[in-house]
Amino acid sequence: MIQNFHIEPVEDYAGAIQFLEDKLYEHNSKTLNRDDGRLFSSIVKSANNTIIAGIAGWTWADICEITQLWVDGAVRNKGIGKMLLQAAETVALDRGCGTILVRTYSFQAPDFYMKHGFLIRQKIDDFPPGHQYYILTSTVT
Repeated sequence: MIQNFHIEPVEDYAGAIQFLEDKLYEHNSKTLNRDDGRLFSSIVKSANNTIIAGIAGWTWADICEITQLWVDGAVRNKGIGKMLLQAAETVALDRGCGTILVRTYSFQAPDFYMKHGFLIRQKIDDFPPGHQYYILTSTVT
């Protein structure tokens, strides 16, 4: 039994998440002796200056992860997602990354990523129930 410790819920979710991210990055950086982590993001705006798409992620230790990619439903299938992937690939290449990782659900975009050269590395069934969760990677060229 652990004594002199207690667990409590946190009201400031964003602050707690940032604290944990910082501590994990600190540990990972010390372990690999690599402190080159950087975020990236790009957005696409319409003619009336409304955000209609975007991508975000990070690079660190010669790897890249896309954490968010979104395209408004009204402008899907017009090449915007491909442009955003190309922007992420450019960042990854410029930062010396050899691999990009992305995670997605079956009801989101696994086919889109595979169409653009990503390979399924893992698929988890019934996560959430009735759907699949995919982890895909692509080699940066």
